[in-house]
Amino acid sequence: MRQVGIVFGGPSPEHDISILTGLQAARALRSTGVQVHGLFWNKSGEWFLVDPLKEAQAFANERPDGGQSLYLRLGSEPGFYPPAGRLGRAKPIELEAVVNACHGGPGEDGSLQAVLDQAGIAYTGPSARTASLGMDKLAFYGVVAQAGLPALQRVLLDRSTSEVPFDPPFIVKPRFGGSSIGIEVVSDLPTAQMRLGANVHLRAGAVLEPYRPDLFDIQIAARNYPGFELSAIERPLRKGVSKEILSYSDKYIAGEGMSTAPRELPAAVSNEFAERLRSYAKTVAGLVGIRGIMRFDFMAGADEQLYVNEVNTIPGSLSHYLWIDPKVAFEKLLSQMIEEALEVPSFSPVVAGADGSVLRSASSIAAKLA
Repeated sequence: MRQVGIVFGGPSPEHDISILTGLQAARALRSTGVQVHGLFWNKSGEWFLVDPLKEAQAFANERPDGGQSLYLRLGSEPGFYPPAGRLGRAKPIELEAVVNACHGGPGEDGSLQAVLDQAGIAYTGPSARTASLGMDKLAFYGVVAQAGLPALQRVLLDRSTSEVPFDPPFIVKPRFGGSSIGIEVVSDLPTAQMRLGANVHLRAGAVLEPYRPDLFDIQIAARNYPGFELSAIERPLRKGVSKEILSYSDKYIAGEGMSTAPRELPAAVSNEFAERLRSYAKTVAGLVGIRGIMRFDFMAGADEQLYVNEVNTIPGSLSHYLWIDPKVAFEKLLSQMIEEALEVPSFSPVVAGADGSVLRSASSIAAKLA
């Protein structure tokens, strides 16, 4: 029987939504006969081995109901370990791979991926490099713009910003964060800079974009295993007539994540628009290095203008609800993500050239400091 871990939670503003994704994934995988181990990462950074078939309420506190403490060990015998008993030596949990269901924060910005790479643990989803690029809104914009794809201008916002190359009003976004949390619409640059200290989500960095109320959200998911494939196109819907932007509550507060958020699926768009969007999505997938299931978010106008907005490298509910034409079951998507994790390494160290010749011929360190 295959042994698979589900990593969920994490020290992130999207901690709660990650739990919902992880619990859904655990149930889907369990139905295939896989032995599923719940690896719960709390908001303080502690790890617990948990029953992943419990309901969400069991994970509302820092110490989950019935959870056993774990630690993640690197070195010669890496892995997830329970504490050793008084008379015995701890053994790592047997895992062939883990499903990364963490949204936002260190679960999606490359931090967790880098640790799992060093531990030699196969995992689903983006590599550390892809995750860090996807989480950095300014760097991602630079890659997209350099490739010649259409995107709304995006600039760094900090205390020294004195000029903006587009007119207000503006949208202020966390530079490192998810697609909804911490976003604000402001009337001018001084107000945007004032929000840097007041909005906790902006303190690690912020970007500024033109506010375009005429545009709407439209998105598509993609995967690259067993072959490149795009999902149906979705148009998320905003609640109420006065909503300025698609908010976190629009997406998630209903209780089940993006799978129950209001939407138009498939989106009612022209064939030409759909083909253009699919072409852009395929290009972006190549630019970032697609692995696992990713969701590509765009902005569009009534005249079928289209702008690349961002990539969500670990989307809520892993976007399983978008795979409708043809229908792909969630358990199949997960099983194939695990196969990809095992067959397509996320990290392959290269040490070519490090043969010791430079060290053997080097003069003393003291001489180099002189």
